[in-house]
Amino acid sequence: MTIKELERFFKSGQVTADLLAACRQDGRAAAGKLLQRYERQQAKLAEEKRRLLSMYRYEQEAREKGCELIAGVDEAGRGPLAGPVSVAAVILPEKLMLPRLNDSKKLSAKVRDELYDEIMEKAVAVKQIFVDSAVIDRINILQATMQGMYDAVYGLSQKPQMVLIDAVHLDRLPMPQLSLIKGDAKSASIAAASIIAKVSRDRLMDEYDRKYPQYGFASHKGYGTAEHVEAVRRYGPCPIHRLTFEPVRSIVEKR
Repeated sequence: MTIKELERFFKSGQVTADLLAACRQDGRAAAGKLLQRYERQQAKLAEEKRRLLSMYRYEQEAREKGCELIAGVDEAGRGPLAGPVSVAAVILPEKLMLPRLNDSKKLSAKVRDELYDEIMEKAVAVKQIFVDSAVIDRINILQATMQGMYDAVYGLSQKPQMVLIDAVHLDRLPMPQLSLIKGDAKSASIAAASIIAKVSRDRLMDEYDRKYPQYGFASHKGYGTAEHVEAVRRYGPCPIHRLTFEPVRSIVEKR
């Protein structure tokens, strides 16, 4: 084969053991480079598969106890000065391989969007909940987050037999649960929930940016950047600001 023909075979995925053996015996430097590149790619794929399988550790332990429907629960937006907290619950099929699945904070917006679509398509069940700023101001952010988590779990189309939650314990859940610190990096189900919660909230904040353009919500998503705080000082809070959060609270008192 010419080098171009070899390249086409490697790009098309039509790689056989015989082809690899022939490349190892091929004295051409270009053939050797194609082989090395292919082997590096395969090593990366194998490592990614091992990483993904390790993220099913807690789901597998639950299945060994007889639980088939395992929900992961996570939130996005506890810290911002404006907008709701977003909560999601996700039940994944057993050991579903979703390349790049990880804590949503470790992923680019583009990758999160792609994984969002794949999770929505392949998950057994998904429920996403917004708890708005008025509720947050009334009962505080922790209680609002927990309320959203209860609503997300109860709103799933299939009742989970086990719930894995990122860093929060829900006393009133009727099924077994496990709270995992940094669970969105340890559990595939929680990671999937973190992506659904984050992408849903970001898209909503983009909508709010069009409604309240003076605050720049599309760029900071409601977090307390210098630009955002200055806009609150200049224009005052809008209906989605959390009035009990500093520095919004102090700004309102001064105004």
